[in-house]
Amino acid sequence: MPAHIARPTTILAPHKITTSEIADDIRAHHPDHPRLNAILRVLGNCGVDSRYFTQPLNSPTINGTADVGERTARAFTDGLKMAETAARTTLTRYNLKPADITGIITTHATGWAVPNLDIHLVHRLGLRPTIRRTALTTTACAGGAHALIRAAEQALLYPGSRILVIAAEVLSTAYNHNDTKIEHMIYKALFGDSGAATIVSSEPLSPGLAVTADGLFEYALPNSLTHYAGRIGPDGLHFDSTKQAAAGARLVMPTVNDWLDGRPVDVPVIHPGSKPIIMDTATALNLDENDARHSLDTLREEGNLGGVSVLRVLERTHDQPPAANAQALMVAYGPGFAVSALHGTWTN
Repeated sequence: MPAHIARPTTILAPHKITTSEIADDIRAHHPDHPRLNAILRVLGNCGVDSRYFTQPLNSPTINGTADVGERTARAFTDGLKMAETAARTTLTRYNLKPADITGIITTHATGWAVPNLDIHLVHRLGLRPTIRRTALTTTACAGGAHALIRAAEQALLYPGSRILVIAAEVLSTAYNHNDTKIEHMIYKALFGDSGAATIVSSEPLSPGLAVTADGLFEYALPNSLTHYAGRIGPDGLHFDSTKQAAAGARLVMPTVNDWLDGRPVDVPVIHPGSKPIIMDTATALNLDENDARHSLDTLREEGNLGGVSVLRVLERTHDQPPAANAQALMVAYGPGFAVSALHGTWTN
């Protein structure tokens, strides 16, 4: 029997920030930047019109001078709030009680805390003390897909499982005016904050994606440790990348296609890391912009949501549900350059 992934619920942060507002903020803080005009052009073409932050743009923990302690504490508190809201909404959607949940898998890379997100949610949601727990803390943009892989393994191994998968990211914590390279300026416009949750179960709870063991795939690109990487300093969390990172999807998709081994992909659920990442992935699957519209729409309207992203794209896919038995591929990329992917069948 396959593992079944139900429709996710996404919670967007409360403050909508437009790209023009971010461009104005960069102008105000970096009027003498030697590449200011180039930065503004790139921002206008990055494929993101708006995103949502947990705090206003002018708050100390976004464009202000808050230190790493303030920023990480704020990020964890805000991420936990969105995670709890998404989880409670998901339990209500499927008429589940906390005692019905057999496992919890969380992914959250942007706010350091001990105990971690999983322990906090066990207490806040009233989950069983003996629940199976997995906390993914640095999978970042691959986190949502990676968590679904781990949850599917539980569902396949333990009949009767209902695993609560929760992702929360406060990527605005990496919005930092001490970072002045052009890639850092792009990330200011690219990232958004959100939380999401879904259920992976042995029996279907709703229409959705059914996966078996041979539909789970992980791959770490050799020699890619620095492609995307986090860095912690006294002034907060920073996110760095190299020129090679831009080609990451093109480099790994041949390996993904080898794993697919001719299995069709009718429905792509692609991590909206950037428009090139989306389209490089779609092109490798012989798909076009219309096929990848849910990823492109997520990027345009909400930005790159990190580990939440593929859950949000899957949620959008439910709004225009594919035909029964359509073949779907979910693929997400994370630091340095790692791939987490699931291939399965759409069930109605």
